Amino acid sequence: MKKIIVSLTAASLIVASAVAADKGIDIVTTGQTALYYQTATTNATGADDLFDKDASKANVGVQLNLDADLKNDFTFGSQLTYLGTTGLEKNLVSNTMQNVSTATDTGNIAQEVALTQIYVAKKIANTTVKLGRQELPMALSPLAFSEDWNVFKNTFEAALVVNSDIPSTTLVGAYVGKSNKHGDLANFTNAVAKTDASATAANVDGTAYMITAQNKSLPMTTITASYYDMAKVGANLLAGADIGANAVWGDVAIADKSLPMGLTLGLQGGQINPDHAAFADTTALGIKAAIKPVDALTLTAAYTAVSGDDNKVNVAVKNVGTGVKTPLYTQMVLNQNAIALDGNTVMLKGAYSLGNYGTIIAQGTQTSAGKSNEMGSENDCTDLEALYVVKAAGVDYLAGYIHQSFSEDLGYDSVDAVRVWARYNF
Repeated sequence: MKKIIVSLTAASLIVASAVAADKGIDIVTTGQTALYYQTATTNATGADDLFDKDASKANVGVQLNLDADLKNDFTFGSQLTYLGTTGLEKNLVSNTMQNVSTATDTGNIAQEVALTQIYVAKKIANTTVKLGRQELPMALSPLAFSEDWNVFKNTFEAALVVNSDIPSTTLVGAYVGKSNKHGDLANFTNAVAKTDASATAANVDGTAYMITAQNKSLPMTTITASYYDMAKVGANLLAGADIGANAVWGDVAIADKSLPMGLTLGLQGGQINPDHAAFADTTALGIKAAIKPVDALTLTAAYTAVSGDDNKVNVAVKNVGTGVKTPLYTQMVLNQNAIALDGNTVMLKGAYSLGNYGTIIAQGTQTSAGKSNEMGSENDCTDLEALYVVKAAGVDYLAGYIHQSFSEDLGYDSVDAVRVWARYNF
């Protein structure tokens, strides 16, 4: 972490402040740089082979965070993001994992750099108000959150209020306006609710409000409950419709050092309720348990079930900020489309620590799909993944292999993918 002293005249280029005298502020700089590569293919006739240029994507990226204490309990944060390829498209890949433009090339600076965060926060007693472009954590906003699977996280234009007046309780209120999507970090658009209607999404064109309460007063237990209210949902699917929708989500986590073999337990559940006869309510439930039979080994088992209605439009249990990942316990690297709607999923996972030499992870899910599943009617899915993560010389590395197989013919019935990245935080 480095500290740079700048005058308020220079700082005003980043944030406008009504200050009578030029006294200077401290700007703290942090950030990360990443190299990201993924290749994927199917067994469809004529499909490109794994590692072929046309089957591969990559990015080289840098993020720079500039944070400042503006005095009087005001703080400021901003984030500049650069995404490029450093010429990898010339011989190794044909596309990128992430952009800061809808353009497929990176011919000028406007297609490579974006302002992905900029906010001002004010603390008043036990309450913090944060206004602007920012990240939202899944732990406090399970249906509208910043995902960390890609090169860099997505962000939101939002107003956030966090209060801790009640003992052992955190209250969070949020107004969520727009979000960027992983394919274009510079473009902030309305939230989306993924559906089974020809793999499209119901646009959330109106306001979205959230309130979350997280309580830790019970021994060994953390309880989190969230409520969302959204307006003008799905007008793109039903012409002229002005649909309201609300959603509830709850999570109970049980963990304590006194439990045998490091046992941890989790329960989750929720419901999405569109206010229109053409849309079905979607209900989700989940349970997980993990143990450490030896210090180096963690074993996890989980089960989730998401409902589906064969006669109505169904809304998937997915992040409305991106339409990609789920908050479900059975979420792995690439299985979100199979588990998010009309499916029952079992997950088994083992993680073995090699100490300074990293961790080996083997995990798999089996999804029994209904007729409204996002992967197709009754298209059961098996997802098997092997991951290796390690930190060496201050750099975090991940290498993963994913194999999916399906019970129904989609023009293919299996998918293979390899993901590799290196990330340095400074």
